[in-house]
Amino acid sequence: MSENSNDSQSNKDVAISAQGLCKYYDSFRAIENISFDVPAGSICAFLGPNGAGKSTTIKILTGVLAPTSGEARVAGYDMFEQRMEASKVLGYLGENGPLYPEMTPERYLEYVARVRGLLGDEASAAMEKVMNECQLAEVWRRPIRKLSKGFRQRVGLAQALIHDPKVLILDEPTTGLDPNQISVVRDLIRNFSQAEQKAVLLSTHILQEVEAIADKVILVNQGILQFDGTPADLAGDEGLEKRFKELTKGVAA
Repeated sequence: MSENSNDSQSNKDVAISAQGLCKYYDSFRAIENISFDVPAGSICAFLGPNGAGKSTTIKILTGVLAPTSGEARVAGYDMFEQRMEASKVLGYLGENGPLYPEMTPERYLEYVARVRGLLGDEASAAMEKVMNECQLAEVWRRPIRKLSKGFRQRVGLAQALIHDPKVLILDEPTTGLDPNQISVVRDLIRNFSQAEQKAVLLSTHILQEVEAIADKVILVNQGILQFDGTPADLAGDEGLEKRFKELTKGVAA
């Protein structure tokens, strides 16, 4: 059970909903009874140490994995019964987002747009929009394999944004980036969440990410939900680092 939880949002205000999610591999518990809501218009940091169950939960919320039990919804769509409908309103960037290194950002995003059903002028407009938002103009026709990690990450974000989703799920989007690259990615996330009541779920183990951009925090450890609330409530009088250490020391099975 979480240490703190918010009152349930009305269905129309909930962008992401996890209810009783469990995932077992034989006798190994990856996650157990994970429940939380992410309101529309918010940035939610999904926090925990390495191996806490963050990536497993993310994969369930994006339809990559089926849970052993429980329910995952994105923008009201059940991720298993209505996965195709949900995919139309969901943008996702995995921790090591797959890119085609021989392609240029232009050709790669043209391909992604086509896969997303965007054609002709609609595709061109979408590509120009994400090129500007993700600041890709200077590398637009350069092979992805020749780009810095920061630029590759922006290309990954561009593919997640090209179809103008309602919900954005990101798995460790700033890991390995330098401070300037991190700043660019954070600005992109903020700008997205401020548009038309869209929501971001940001999986991370970096406490600075929480302080910088999040207005809600979900914290898990050893597959169990430990906290659901605001960054200020998590920090309390002791500060984020100390509270994080307290909540991730160990959880009884």
